Amino acid sequence: MKQRHLFRQAMALGLLSVTVMFGASAQAKEWKTVTIATEGSYEPWNLTLPGGKLGGFEPELMEILCQRMNLQCKLVVQNWDGMIAGLQAGKFDVMMDAIVITPERKQVVDFSVPYASTPASFITLKGKPALPVEAGQSMIKLADDPAQIAPAVAGLRGALQGKTIGIASGTVYTPFIDKYFKDIATVREYTASADAILDLQAGRIDTVFDDVTFANSMMSKPENNNLTLGGPQLTGPIWGDGEALGFRKTDPELKAKFDAAIKTALADGTVKTLSEKWFKTDVTP
Repeated sequence: MKQRHLFRQAMALGLLSVTVMFGASAQAKEWKTVTIATEGSYEPWNLTLPGGKLGGFEPELMEILCQRMNLQCKLVVQNWDGMIAGLQAGKFDVMMDAIVITPERKQVVDFSVPYASTPASFITLKGKPALPVEAGQSMIKLADDPAQIAPAVAGLRGALQGKTIGIASGTVYTPFIDKYFKDIATVREYTASADAILDLQAGRIDTVFDDVTFANSMMSKPENNNLTLGGPQLTGPIWGDGEALGFRKTDPELKAKFDAAIKTALADGTVKTLSEKWFKTDVTP
């Protein structure tokens, strides 16, 4: 999950916006129409279908949520790295882009309850390079603890020595790659995860680190049948509390509406059904 934001640059803007808008939000707003921004290119979370319509796990979930809340919802496409600034500028009301909840991000925006939680992994060309997976370690659960992470990634560091790693800019995965691999490998950042895959196929980088659900979607395409997951899948609190919707801090009523709707969709199996449709696995948190 995209992650995927320039949060440090947006933080000053976000905090300023909260200060300026606080007085205006003193009276609760009655929401009837809502504009939701998504990337439209982070498959299978969200994608642009032929004809321009948005599809994927999140747009389908959003359609159900909006029907249940009796809200008129409009989906718009927004580049990932400008999403926070666009939210604070009032261009849209909700961010929906496989956004992982983290303490840093919570300083800038409010989050709904999570509706998904997914692992991450390296994506490589088959055999180039071969990344190690120790016996019984195909899935490793990690906390944000260097004492635990360092030995878990030691084999990966050895295999990626001198290689080039692609990563989507501003994602929850970016600081992890910078902290544990930038000293032994070249790290190249991309505006969109799909662009990193294109460079991997072109031989300009050696591997991509991203969400496993995105990786599986990319590998399901005929033109990507030479891609594979490399090394173990990494999951757990290291990636935050899960994927959720993002809101301005001045819109608590809107967040409360979505919280209630998401909880209902989790409880009645709606999220599970959609996740199995789009991810072929249950990603409910």
